[in-house]
Amino acid sequence: MQFDDDADLDTSEVEDVRGSRIPGGRATVGGGIIGVIALVLGLLFGVGPEQLGLSPGGEEPAATSSSAAQVNRSCRTGSDANTREDCRIVAVVNSVQDFWRAEYARRGGRYGDATTVLFSRQVPTACGSATSAVGPFYCPGDRRVYVDLGFFDELRTKFGATGGPFAQAYVVAHEYGHHVQNMTGTLARARDGRTGANSDAVRVELQADCYAGVWARHATTAPDDRTGRPLLVRLTDDDIRDGLDAAAAVGDDRIQERFQGRVTPESWTHGSAAQRQQWFRTGYATGDMARCDTFR
Repeated sequence: MQFDDDADLDTSEVEDVRGSRIPGGRATVGGGIIGVIALVLGLLFGVGPEQLGLSPGGEEPAATSSSAAQVNRSCRTGSDANTREDCRIVAVVNSVQDFWRAEYARRGGRYGDATTVLFSRQVPTACGSATSAVGPFYCPGDRRVYVDLGFFDELRTKFGATGGPFAQAYVVAHEYGHHVQNMTGTLARARDGRTGANSDAVRVELQADCYAGVWARHATTAPDDRTGRPLLVRLTDDDIRDGLDAAAAVGDDRIQERFQGRVTPESWTHGSAAQRQQWFRTGYATGDMARCDTFR
């Protein structure tokens, strides 16, 4: 996975609040490893802390501190994205949104941008306060994607994924899949509180996986808004395998087996490892969001 070294990155699409002081943060749910596992099982790659009963929303995102200018200072070009993890996230966000803007325009619509927030430890959102234990998530209340970069280490060490740059890109693209669902109205179908292998919650997550695959299919050809050239210039079969491996690692069955020693499909919220891989492959093979109808 390689970005155009000479491409300019648009850091306006990413807000860096790492190291910011969180005013009145009330983000803890449970405690110790039990609390962490409950959060992971319930919301990994999810769509807002309120689904787990985190503290109520209404707080504004934390103000950017002086240390939070890191991305603005350091992430200027594709060369930076090829060497720095935080800059890579900026580049992936740019690429994903370049694609969806073009896709919506092709269909006669208009895509509404969503900001990614890089945070550390905890963050207030329109969906409630959240800790890093929640994992990456999208909040429809403020139309933002929230990511603690420490999660990518846990993806390897706790969940057994091989990792790699495209595994990170898959996570980000999945969250932007939820943003697309929010725009289309599909996301609301996951809020009926039901779980299980055939629940709407699972179908929403699988569709976001499919949308991530659709972006991946077009990532090396989707033009940058400013230059007309693709920001991502190389995506290999090994990269796609890393993405598929990450998708499998966060399948409900894999997580349940790893953390509770048994698989209980009636409590699934995100789909099995095989389902998540299947729908990412569907999006990647077809490059067509219309083929991502997981509700049929």
